[in-house]
Amino acid sequence: SWPRIHRAPHIVVQPGTARGYLLIMDRAFGRSPTFLVGTVEQKNNLERLQRREQHLAEEYQKNKPLKYVGNAYQKTHPQKAANPGHRDADCTVVSPMLLGCADGVSQIEEFGMDASLLPRELLDACEVLAMDHLLPDHTGQISGSYRGPIHLMKEAFLNTEAFGSTTVCLSILDNTTRIHGKLHPMIAVCSIGDCELLILRKSSEYGRSDYDIVFNTEMQRIEGNCQCPLQVSRLDERIDPNFEEHMTVQVIERGSAIHMVSVYKGDLVVIGSDGVFDNLFNDEVVAIVNEMIPNPATCGDKAFRPLDQRLLGEIAKRIVDSCHVKTKVDPRTGAYPDTPIGKGGKRDDTCCVVGQVVEFTEFDSQHWEGMKRHKRMKDLITCGGLFGVSPMCAADEDDDELSANEDEHNSMYSRPREAREYHTSPSFYSEDDEEKHKCSVM
Repeated sequence: SWPRIHRAPHIVVQPGTARGYLLIMDRAFGRSPTFLVGTVEQKNNLERLQRREQHLAEEYQKNKPLKYVGNAYQKTHPQKAANPGHRDADCTVVSPMLLGCADGVSQIEEFGMDASLLPRELLDACEVLAMDHLLPDHTGQISGSYRGPIHLMKEAFLNTEAFGSTTVCLSILDNTTRIHGKLHPMIAVCSIGDCELLILRKSSEYGRSDYDIVFNTEMQRIEGNCQCPLQVSRLDERIDPNFEEHMTVQVIERGSAIHMVSVYKGDLVVIGSDGVFDNLFNDEVVAIVNEMIPNPATCGDKAFRPLDQRLLGEIAKRIVDSCHVKTKVDPRTGAYPDTPIGKGGKRDDTCCVVGQVVEFTEFDSQHWEGMKRHKRMKDLITCGGLFGVSPMCAADEDDDELSANEDEHNSMYSRPREAREYHTSPSFYSEDDEEKHKCSVM
């Protein structure tokens, strides 16, 4: 019957021996991968898992729009990487208006599908919509087409075509909110499944200058089962005969956990797949951040300087590496370490995004508006809309229109595609992606 239950093979060990105990523990703590959740199960749990919250701070500092600067890191678990044909289905997105991660359900691979396609398409579509709808112009104004995180997620899903199933967590920087007529930027968090998010802010309590958690999401798991999170899916009859695409739309509309959180310059956002938060406690993540940023600057500091993007990537890498360490026996104690789901945690492909909230400047506006115009013109020409030369989209290798400064600025968002272990920091309209997005004649 579906879904299939993966059981560890029977192990013959010598009773009472330390080696036998460790072998049993090793098998038990490996834990099975995430299971696909059928249409009926998801439908029955939508209302219970839905959450709508607003976390509003009246504190007002500067009425200037904000953006993200960030980086990401992901790594296939060494034991999974050793399996021939295994594909890492974790994906991340880092752009000025959006941070996010998606964790594809690897069970899809049993049906000959690539589990990474849907999460990648979904995040790409979310990125394009966020940049189109939320990027401030040179006056700091927004286009006004943004209709909230649920609508963005739904529209992004409907713009995808791949089959698969994925959990997803987005952090959308919304510069449209006003309090008493003054701009009050907010983060709109949209979470479906068991990826999690932390927002960290500098605290000066007890005479120390450390980051503390001001907000965190919770996992959405059916009946609390760590292998059955709520999911965004597109399945065929082989996998789920009851599947209907409108059910996924209902999952997005009715099952999403939505939070609106006040945000300030200098705040940090940490997003991770379940491989992060099944293996690390929140305070362990915070401890890593504080260790690697010993003297964080606050938004009120006149000498405030954004963190280097490379440092953000190093923090993400340290978090991921610490997760994989938790799945091994601690040589100091001879036992598995404690984790939120029990000793030894879960051996899983793991991704983490770390971003800082900084001021959106006039230079940023000019740069991204130039990038958007560049892409619109490129689509117009390469799709045959101007010269009628070809109905197919073709890559334009001539990017001389971009200045050296623009090239350097845009390089912060370049994204390698195929790797077992890499830093990844996606680019809005990066050259690698231009052939992927559907073209349009403007």
